[in-house]
Amino acid sequence: MEGDVILDLSRLVSRARHHTPSGVDRVEMAYARGLHARFGDRLRFAAVHPFGLYGRLPNEKVLRFLDMLERRWEAEEGGAEPRSLFEILPSLLGLLPERPRASPGSVYVQASPHHLTRPALVRRILEREQARFLCLVHDLIPIEYPEYARPNGADLHKRRIETIAALADSIIVNSGATGDSLRPWLERAGRNVEVRIALLGTHGDPVPAPPDAAPGEPYFICIGTIEPRKNHLLLLNLWRAMADKLPGDAIPRLIIVGRRGWENEQVIDMLERCTALRGHVEELNGCSDQRMQTLLRGARALLLPSFAEGYGMPVAEALLVGTPVICSDLTALREAGGEVPDFLDPLDGPNWTAYILDHFRGGPLHLAQKQRLAQWRPPSWEDHIAIVCDAIDELRL
Repeated sequence: MEGDVILDLSRLVSRARHHTPSGVDRVEMAYARGLHARFGDRLRFAAVHPFGLYGRLPNEKVLRFLDMLERRWEAEEGGAEPRSLFEILPSLLGLLPERPRASPGSVYVQASPHHLTRPALVRRILEREQARFLCLVHDLIPIEYPEYARPNGADLHKRRIETIAALADSIIVNSGATGDSLRPWLERAGRNVEVRIALLGTHGDPVPAPPDAAPGEPYFICIGTIEPRKNHLLLLNLWRAMADKLPGDAIPRLIIVGRRGWENEQVIDMLERCTALRGHVEELNGCSDQRMQTLLRGARALLLPSFAEGYGMPVAEALLVGTPVICSDLTALREAGGEVPDFLDPLDGPNWTAYILDHFRGGPLHLAQKQRLAQWRPPSWEDHIAIVCDAIDELRL
């Protein structure tokens, strides 16, 4: 008899207070929905609960919890204070873990980095479940670019990657670039572990938002947490220069969507104190899926001048709805967008200005990318989950 397929939902349970999701939240949700569609009630859910306990979660309660989260993500706006513990207590109590009944030959699937800094805990979970371990790796950016991480972020991420290198029996990576970064860690650990590349999927359209959710005048959109590696500072300086040199009606609007992260004082100073940007740049601290889709569809282009990315989900999401992309020339972003986007050096300000103004005016670069878009095939969650299921089947043999 085959063992269980167990999906770790620690990340989503721990994020019950938040109104809008992070990229990792969306990935864990996609795994929950995709694996449940494949395995039905044979899929088991588990979590390290915010109260500190590990165990299995009742399927029917988990599915109601996932429905509630998706309704919230679809309609609620960011920027509000997280819900109080009192508010979410009924949800957390409804998801109290139950002691697992181990089933030899099981596969434990984890799509988030939650609790991977605690290798002893992960080892205890796998022993208790008598399970082999399948893990998704999103990136190694805090290790490779510690200057873009939180203080001690590199050390924490090293611990996560060491846990994966020591304990994983099979690994999914979201891009070939992530796989290339991970392989030396497996070699140093003396592990011969199967590594499969599975590009992250794109999400279907939610119910459309009201027409006034998007500006009437032409605009560009930048999506991502406001942190150093996202290079928002480049865009703000470009917009400031345009405001100094161009008449008002020749300056496009820029909408920055994302919560404020860390080590971002210069960006915040410009957003809050630079008078030249007023009327031209708008900051949204997260927004509902409805509004996000409306903003993305209406934009002249998505701008993503990042210094480093593990994959580049906003690129795929923009192309899915027919919106051109101007982004950094990074391997991971080329994997996400193929040959469709306009790829630029993230420090090449003059070229960024030229491309932005061309797309703003509907020039030849804009029209050429629109033509390339017609040939683009979006990565799908169905394809991603199929690769995950192949890995699960191999581990269960």
